[in-house]
Amino acid sequence: MKQYEFWFIVGSQSLYGPEVLDTVAKRAAEMAEKLSEVLPCPLVYKVTAKTSREVAGVVKEANFDDNCAGIITWCHTFSPSKMWINGLVNLQKPWCHFATQYNREIPNEEIDMDFMNLNQAAHGDREHGFIGARLRMPRKIIAGYWQDGKVQKRIGDWMKAAVGVAVSKSMKVMRFGDNMREVAVTEGDKVEVQAKLGWQVNTWAVGDLVKEMNAVTEAEIDGLMAQYQAQYDMATDKLDHVRYQAREEIAMKKMLDAEGCMAFSNTFQDLYGMEQLPGLASQHLMAQGYGYGGEGDWKVSAMTAIMKAMGENGNGASLFMEDYTYHLAEGQEYSLGAHMLEVCPCCAAGRPRIETHHLGIGMNEKDPARLVFEGKEGDAIVVSLVDMGGRLRLICQDIHCVKPIMPMPNLPVARVMWQAEPSLTTGVECWIAAGGAHHTVLSYDVTAEQMKDWCTMMDVEFVHIGRDTTVESFEKELFYNDIAWKLKEL
Repeated sequence: MKQYEFWFIVGSQSLYGPEVLDTVAKRAAEMAEKLSEVLPCPLVYKVTAKTSREVAGVVKEANFDDNCAGIITWCHTFSPSKMWINGLVNLQKPWCHFATQYNREIPNEEIDMDFMNLNQAAHGDREHGFIGARLRMPRKIIAGYWQDGKVQKRIGDWMKAAVGVAVSKSMKVMRFGDNMREVAVTEGDKVEVQAKLGWQVNTWAVGDLVKEMNAVTEAEIDGLMAQYQAQYDMATDKLDHVRYQAREEIAMKKMLDAEGCMAFSNTFQDLYGMEQLPGLASQHLMAQGYGYGGEGDWKVSAMTAIMKAMGENGNGASLFMEDYTYHLAEGQEYSLGAHMLEVCPCCAAGRPRIETHHLGIGMNEKDPARLVFEGKEGDAIVVSLVDMGGRLRLICQDIHCVKPIMPMPNLPVARVMWQAEPSLTTGVECWIAAGGAHHTVLSYDVTAEQMKDWCTMMDVEFVHIGRDTTVESFEKELFYNDIAWKLKEL
């Protein structure tokens, strides 16, 4: 995973003289250094901006630096906001306005007019905030003392969302074949998505993959089999079936890496020349940070890769998921999520098992090998990105993953069970009203607030189903959003 950095740009003006400006610069450098010790990405102090030229210059530099994933601004002293206009109107990176101050408390004995001239963040950040509002700039506003743990966590969470933007801007998706026939929600405007989100989504023939598979050597397969046996329990004696999955994985990885793709999709309706639907192959690729979408669902594939990059250590517990069936016993309502074969082991509660079983869908001359496990417990979200025609909408729902309430011994797939907020039925009604897909990204690492931040940065509609959501309020939100977004298009 590429190491991104964020730039710390501090606002002031020349009115206060060189001594004050020197103090501001030293404090800004100290703050950046100490914050870098606790934040997920380095915070690099760049400049104490005093003129329009300095602001415009550092913004231009940030726009063209691939390592810079965003800027954080703070006004230690009063920084006239008109000098920020020429820079901010051209800003192409995520922006966090950090409203803080160097000192935690007012020093009763020391405070005098010299102190007041130096420590003017209280009204400097309000002046700075006005120009952001006046320019209608998307930005994250975080207020609080810079050494407080809660404040630092909020900055860190925002950084991870901004990393998701950087990953999105360079996202390439490899589609093996087309979408599953007649399915609506997996379709979408790829030109609009590339213009707005940066995704390059293109198709490679399954025949190209088969050709690459035929070139895989037995030695390469032996090496990957050793990895499988080190990471998973081998619960099948059909090793030739497992080796075929290894052949598929090696070939897909070679093609993905050659094209710089971090996400892929396939469909069981287009496996010509293959003996198995990739199961274990797709799962092990996802464990390495690649995104996946079943039935040709390129949107969920890209979102899986992006949310993995936003997670812990750049590949958190975010995974391709599908709502499969419900448990509707009164007072015990649960969703069971699974897929035919392809659930990432990053969510496994224990050590996954490699099993082989018959699959009646697709071209499967050999029983496909797959990882079987139960998902871990914990709070999580599920998200779905859908094309509403003219705009994208991201639906996010809070869930609580639980240990499955029954063993389901005859279900030979990975599975996750959860309770939905505010309840299963209300959540389902809201999800359906918003047009949410049956494919989702489930994440234990990424939060609803981070996805809201990502949507703000990417100019994507965001709707959230949580503890306090009602069908009536949610339907009104969708109605007003529809009007607002149509007005934006005028």
